[in-house]
Order: sequence, then structure tokens, then C-alpha cells
Amino acid sequence: MTKQILVKQLYETVDARNTDGLSKFLSDTIRFRIGNHDTVVGRRNVLAANDAFFNSIAGMTHKIENIWVQGEDVICNGSVDYVRLDGTPYSAHFATTLKMRNEVIEDYFVYADISQL
Repeated sequence: MTKQILVKQLYETVDARNTDGLSKFLSDTIRFRIGNHDTVVGRRNVLAANDAFFNSIAGMTHKIENIWVQGEDVICNGSVDYVRLDGTPYSAHFATTLKMRNEVIEDYFVYADISQL
């Protein structure tokens, strides 16, 4: 699978808020951070953090604008439209860096302002 396809499938899984599906993309020792939150380490902890985030919103849709590949690593950017639990919308721009090892994500860092969620 190309890195571009992997990124698209990753964000389809995230938009579906599918924690089980997300697991297949992550290494056992993954490091994950979104916005200004602390870095979470380890697949189980990252899945729990994502599950908590998924349950804090009613939905989201990412629109990927660019994907750049450098060796095993990937950077992408775009916009994301959230729906808060009260039904109100919130949109943000994002950039994500993915450090890949053996076809799974080792470092998954998302730069976005989600403070208004």
C-alpha cells in the first residue's frame, strides 16, 4: 500500500471514530500527540485516548489537501470539520506528521487547535 493510500485510509478510520480499525495502523510503541495535549505512549494508551476523544464529539470529517512522503515518513495537511455533542460545528486546519516503521505508525503528531471543542 502506498503512503498516500495509508493516509486516506487512516483518516477514513478516524472520521468513522473506529478505534478497533485504528489499531491496525499503530505500532506497539507508538507515540501520539494532538494539539497541546501530552504525548501518549503505547498502542493501548493511544487507543484509549482516541476513544475518549471520539466520545467527546458527535462527529468529524477531515479534508486532506496535501500529502508529502519522505522515505518512510509522511506529512499531510488539510482541514477538519467537527460536530460538537451539542450539535454545533467547529472547523480547524491541521497538519500531521507520521513516522513509519515496518508499515505501521511509530510517531503520530497532529498539529491543530482543538481548544474550542
